[in-house]
Amino acid sequence: MAFARILSRLVGAGAIAGAALTGYAMHEARQYTLRRVEVPLLPAGARPLRVLHLSDIHLTPGQHRKQEWLRGLAGLRPDLVVDTGDNLAHRDSVPMLCDALGPLLDVPGVFVHGSNDYFEPTLRNPVRYLLPDDGKRHVHSPELPWRDLSRRFRAAGWLDLTNRTGALTVGDVSFALAGVDDPHLKYDRLDLVSGPADPHADVRLGIAHAPYLRVLDQYAADGYDAVLAGHTHGGQVCLPRLGREGRTLTTNCDLDPERAKGLHRHPADSEPGDPGSSWLHVSAGLGTSPYARIRVACRPEATLLTLTPAS
Repeated sequence: MAFARILSRLVGAGAIAGAALTGYAMHEARQYTLRRVEVPLLPAGARPLRVLHLSDIHLTPGQHRKQEWLRGLAGLRPDLVVDTGDNLAHRDSVPMLCDALGPLLDVPGVFVHGSNDYFEPTLRNPVRYLLPDDGKRHVHSPELPWRDLSRRFRAAGWLDLTNRTGALTVGDVSFALAGVDDPHLKYDRLDLVSGPADPHADVRLGIAHAPYLRVLDQYAADGYDAVLAGHTHGGQVCLPRLGREGRTLTTNCDLDPERAKGLHRHPADSEPGDPGSSWLHVSAGLGTSPYARIRVACRPEATLLTLTPAS
């Protein structure tokens, strides 16, 4: 009887701890955070430029708090918006997303799509994300209205970089740009964007949804100064560490966990100025799958990148 009472108490304590952790994880998934990062990319004497990096919004119509937070980002008055995909999580989300972006659509912008712009999310076992990638992709669920999203973004003046190169001038700074379709689905066509980046541009910027190494390697080899990506959710469920960012367990691609979010170099051991290297910024994103709205030690985020003159 004593053993039964002890076992019952242990089970009860485990259930309480599990409920508390789930409650915390659901709470953290709604703690939208703005991160600020400086990147030394501009020519000497250029004024700093503010680049708002948005990724993995995963919007559903009922996420009113997320929509309101997005509206507030217009107050940052960015000079350029970079959207690295996975905006949608519901077939009716496009109007809500565009309304939430509001004045940001009047700012110069560029975009690519991710898998969750193309296909409706499905219920999956979250443990699978901790296992080696089996190559299976969920491309048989109903399509989301990504074409409508693309039309609206293009109508607002944003540059579609889906397997394309392009150019943009923001203020007095010229950008050479390249983007690929989602590498996670193997939709990327590096052959369409490969080749030396324009040496006459002030800044050379590569865009992708998922930061697969083949894409990062190509951009760096072609002379792009920086690459912006998302997809990883920063690991989404990380191991908490006192006074530090949570430890990432998985990236859902072949990028190493140490670079699952934030500003880094690529290759990882390179230094600014090394030939064939670039800056890499990976956004942890603003959302989650609607079937698993949890985050642990990895708050949802957008990032304001301030581009400054390189020393």
